[in-house]
Amino acid sequence: MRSAMRDLSRIFKAYDVRGVVPAEFDADIARQTGAAFVRLLGAERIVTAHDMRESSIPLAAAFAEGAAEQGADVICAGLGSTDLLYFAAGSLDIPGAMFTASHNPAKYNGIKLCRAGAAPIGQETGLAEIRAMVERGVPAGPGRLGSITERDLLVDYVRHLHTLVDLSAIRPLTVAVDAGNGMGGLTVPAAFAGLPLRVVPLYFELDGSFPNHEANPIEPANLRDLQAAVRESGADLGLAFDGDADRCFVVDERGEIVSPSVITALVADRELGREPGGTIIHNVIVSKAVPELVTERGGVPVRTRVGHSFIKAEMARTGAIFGGEHSGHFYFRDFWRADSGMLAALHVLAALGGQQRPLSELLGGYARYSASGEINSEVADAVAAMQAVEKSQAPRATTVDQLDGLTITFADGSWFNLRPSNTEPLLRLNVEGPDDATMRRLRDEILAQVRSGRED
Repeated sequence: MRSAMRDLSRIFKAYDVRGVVPAEFDADIARQTGAAFVRLLGAERIVTAHDMRESSIPLAAAFAEGAAEQGADVICAGLGSTDLLYFAAGSLDIPGAMFTASHNPAKYNGIKLCRAGAAPIGQETGLAEIRAMVERGVPAGPGRLGSITERDLLVDYVRHLHTLVDLSAIRPLTVAVDAGNGMGGLTVPAAFAGLPLRVVPLYFELDGSFPNHEANPIEPANLRDLQAAVRESGADLGLAFDGDADRCFVVDERGEIVSPSVITALVADRELGREPGGTIIHNVIVSKAVPELVTERGGVPVRTRVGHSFIKAEMARTGAIFGGEHSGHFYFRDFWRADSGMLAALHVLAALGGQQRPLSELLGGYARYSASGEINSEVADAVAAMQAVEKSQAPRATTVDQLDGLTITFADGSWFNLRPSNTEPLLRLNVEGPDDATMRRLRDEILAQVRSGRED
């Protein structure tokens, strides 16, 4: 193992490892990270999976070698989505490592790590210690070399998903699916097999160079091809997955983009129907329609910070049955509190296929307000900009809180959240109002202030 000190702060992020290959992240770092992962957890067995990027196979292999050098047996699941890796870590009850850079461009790669049972590992739950070991150089292993074996878990993963969502009685549907050349191209055909679905496929070829568009469906530009395919094919809905297929976005039968807050409300409603009185987690930027609906259905809404580690921790603390984020991440207690884009997609298909209305009508009761979506602004000093906005807006606010950035609500029902990025000099703004005009006025006012630096 390499012993020279080095600074890896650039690639060890809040929740994962991610960097440009090989300039920032190479096989040696992957090997040492595998060794440090095993030493930190004292793991006897681990499981890995990887996405379709060209660099993923050698990086995953190096990680497995480092883990085996520390005496751990490694199960290599091969190609898979991130939620397939969570399934593996959960069902086998062993730690896991997923090699992916999710929606990042082709030159990037990374590792998402979890403990046994798919419990997350972030800076405060082990990632900082792993980074420190890799920076110092991981000590040699105990002498016993672990085994490295391959195991295909795709069939088991799909079988488990189908135990969580009943699709046995859905009506025939036409669904356009944009896999973005990512791992949805592998998991969608497996998960949809045998269902009464006519699939209109877009970009199912696994290609980590992303030749058609970025595999990041939170950006509206990356949904245009799906919207067109829905309209042209007369599909009942469209589904889009990001590169590692742990996020899912939905387009209705008109080709209109459905807010992830609306999907959060839909799935929460379904889960509360199965388990009345349950707790539902939502983050600070999800539409206020979500906690309203949860309360109306007799559930308990709990608000938390943005980010999977906060959602999963709060789900564990409260025993929540479901959690949703506006970024398209959806978390399920019965999926080891992990996020699964495919499981969310199956819930949408079950809800739509279990009745006769088109998707836009089905979702009408969940879309109560007008939202801006997330808007990023580059700023020199995020703290100063937020303080200026608070000074200006607080006097007329009904509530001001700082659970995650700055959230201010007003008497007319509008609100906004302004929070800094963890990794870039950006402020992220989300605005919601009772109607488009109110939302746009507030959005434009806050944006002008953030981007000009004025206090009023």
